[in-house]
Amino acid sequence: MPKPRKAQVSLDATPYYHCVSRCVRRAFLCGLDQLTGKNYEHRRGWLESKLLSLPSIFSIEIAAYAIMSNHYHVVLYVDAQRAKNWSDYEVAERWHKLFRGSPISTKFLKHEVLSEGEQIVLDLLIAKWRERLQDISWFMRVLNEAVAREANREDQCSGRFWEGRFKSQALLDEKALLACMAYVDLNPVRAKMARTPEHSDHTSIKRRYQKAVKAQDPNPPEQQVKSLLSFNGFPNNEFKKGLPIPLTDYLALVDWTGRIIREDKRGALSSTLPPILDRLCIDHQEWLKLSKGFEKSYKTFAGALDKMRQVSQLLGHKRLRIS
Repeated sequence: MPKPRKAQVSLDATPYYHCVSRCVRRAFLCGLDQLTGKNYEHRRGWLESKLLSLPSIFSIEIAAYAIMSNHYHVVLYVDAQRAKNWSDYEVAERWHKLFRGSPISTKFLKHEVLSEGEQIVLDLLIAKWRERLQDISWFMRVLNEAVAREANREDQCSGRFWEGRFKSQALLDEKALLACMAYVDLNPVRAKMARTPEHSDHTSIKRRYQKAVKAQDPNPPEQQVKSLLSFNGFPNNEFKKGLPIPLTDYLALVDWTGRIIREDKRGALSSTLPPILDRLCIDHQEWLKLSKGFEKSYKTFAGALDKMRQVSQLLGHKRLRIS
């Protein structure tokens, strides 16, 4: 029986989570339906646009994503401190961008005077909304519901578009984080949807490559994609905000990993291709790390064994499920 989400998420353990959501029956509802020949490719654009807009409202940022034909992957970073620093007004303003709010919060946003009772109600609402705006379940709910409504409107039907429950994995250390990001970024190559990562539509890796070609400095500010969590270039940073290696090293990691031929996947980068940083004319240092079969290798948690045991005990799990 699946564990409740609160038993899988602990911001004290890690702010990074890998989430996967699939269409019902794994049908080709976001791409080309091979049976009917109908093309739903434009829906991947809907999903990408909505996904990249939500960090401007939530206190959650995107480290990596890949939108496939019948599912999508996203690696999320929860910035709890940012949500804590928001004023009550900012919390209400952000929530109203997603939902109607309440008559009291509407009155508050208009700077009208609240009674003592109204202020008490507002304080409770603000506390609840502040928590939800840093909650990956609410992030995924808002994202999936928006796309489902658009798809059902287009199909002139009702009912489920996504499977009822998205999958999440807590990424407990830097190795798990980088391996998962590489796994996500290489999904279109593995599925033979793209020849190279930089040609993978609707992915974070393509956006990062497009920025990387514009500068030769290993980690200049202009290389960072505004809609994605930036690379700060410092390993062993104890999960401080920002991805823990230089962008150029991460590109080398993804390129090297993509060259590994796997029997269980259809695609891999051609061995005749020059290294990605050579293709993009960027100075680089070799980064050799392996990322493959991430979803199959880990269940709820991903990281070093001792770290997974520690977090499992913290959340009250009786046993540790590794694979």
